Amino acid sequence: MSCCSPEGTCHTDGATDESQVAGTVVYSVSGMTCGHCESAVTKELATVSGVTVVKVDVATGLVTLASEQPLDDETIRAAVDEAGYELVGRA
Repeated sequence: MSCCSPEGTCHTDGATDESQVAGTVVYSVSGMTCGHCESAVTKELATVSGVTVVKVDVATGLVTLASEQPLDDETIRAAVDEAGYELVGRA
């Protein structure tokens, strides 16, 4: 199975069809500086129940999450902490 969608976009988070999401939230995360950071945060957030899409922009420090249900900020904070970074808050 390819990580690329039929539209030609790639993802590594195991997420499925973006049309099935209930909401999108953007968080600010500090400490990310490289592709490894992006991968670590993506991998950890993809394990959060209900998260369907994770998009990490290291340059801006923004993480966009799409979900099937409302997300609990403390659950997101714990996942970001587990990855080794700090959740600053919602952007």
